[in-house]
Amino acid sequence: MNNVHIVTLGCSKNDVDSSMMYSLLNKERYEMVNDASDADILIVNTCGFIDAAKEESIDTILEAVEYKNEGRCKKVLLSGCLAQRYPEELLKEIPEIDGIIGTGNINYINELLDRSMAGDLFVKTDNLNSAYIEGVKKEIVNTTEYVKISEGCNNNCSYCIIPSLRGKNRSRKIEDIYSEVEYLVSKGAREIILIAQNTTDYGIDLYSKYSLAKLIKEISKIEDLKWIRVLYLYPDHFTNELIEEFRTNKKLVKYVDMPLQHISDNVLKNMNRKTSKEHIIKTLKNLRKVTPEIVIRTTFIVGFPGESEEDFKELVDFIEDIKFDKLGVFEYSREEGTKADLLDNQIADGVKKRRKDEIMEIQNDISSEILSKNLDTTLEVLIEEKIDENNYVGRTYMDSPEIDGVTYINSNKTLEIGNFVNVKIIDTLDYDLVGEDIWILQINWLSWERWWFQFL
Repeated sequence: MNNVHIVTLGCSKNDVDSSMMYSLLNKERYEMVNDASDADILIVNTCGFIDAAKEESIDTILEAVEYKNEGRCKKVLLSGCLAQRYPEELLKEIPEIDGIIGTGNINYINELLDRSMAGDLFVKTDNLNSAYIEGVKKEIVNTTEYVKISEGCNNNCSYCIIPSLRGKNRSRKIEDIYSEVEYLVSKGAREIILIAQNTTDYGIDLYSKYSLAKLIKEISKIEDLKWIRVLYLYPDHFTNELIEEFRTNKKLVKYVDMPLQHISDNVLKNMNRKTSKEHIIKTLKNLRKVTPEIVIRTTFIVGFPGESEEDFKELVDFIEDIKFDKLGVFEYSREEGTKADLLDNQIADGVKKRRKDEIMEIQNDISSEILSKNLDTTLEVLIEEKIDENNYVGRTYMDSPEIDGVTYINSNKTLEIGNFVNVKIIDTLDYDLVGEDIWILQINWLSWERWWFQFL
């Protein structure tokens, strides 16, 4: 029996891939372990999206190699986007690596592990457009679970290498997704987060129409499912049916993650984004009109080649006008193999940083203003962690895990992880909320009543 540990880097889609590899392991030959120090085989599931992610992946690979050199593990294998992108280069520069598992070859995990343990150095990066592996049952199910609804992407944004690493958009059938969600809920999941490279493109390849709204409507029928959250909702195919689903569906949390990247039509065109300033503004206004409590999160790229000061000012004015609930900013990362890499008018690093800092300063003020509106309100919170006897950490519908803020809760009674409780918000931090369990408020009120009655 050989112990396997996977180090997962990058986005939630990589988390799903790692979980899939663990679930596929031949249990007679391989066992999953939670600690790298206990592993015979270390798999680094890499990210290769931008320079910072690539650097983190390389650093992690080198740490894994150190384990091997010290005799603490036998094999170091790589998977994920960086491995798919630079297999030969990685093997040349880091000869201690024992094999490369491409993004489309997770289903070969046992065969590849066997080959590695037998001493075979392999590179398996074909099958880029392989079908999703259906019917795999996750063994350890959490309160919040990610479910991938499609793989790959057809957008071909000029700055992005993902289609070359993940293939074309390939949607899963509604019935297959339903079956997976139903299983996860039966094992204790209360929140399901639907993910893909672009979730609004879901279904176009299978059903000849954009079908995300239909998918959400179907999985909402699962009785014990509490929250449905959807990430990476690109604006180009954000249908009226989907907007209506956000308005009417009680299980679909009022939270939209919409990566916009820019608002200047000039920059959007150069990015090869399939949308426009007019369409973006119309979509955002429609969302807020029909669902006033909607929380909108977005990301932008500053310093894209040719982004003028006028383009940047247009972006700043837009952010100040819309007042996004959540916002992140990336400095443009020049990636070889993309169309943007060949564009003229590359922006200096200092200018990129200045623009990023300016937007984040603006957003800090907006965030504080928005969060303060929650003071003295009561919100439903999913309990996720116990800090000590009386203090917990949870999330409201307004926050996605590991991306957004949290809610700190004080309670005189024991709160169960995975349960939902009503919390009175009493304070705000930069991006987080502070609240008290309603039970505490009830106790305090009763105590006051008893004190008062003694004088009557």
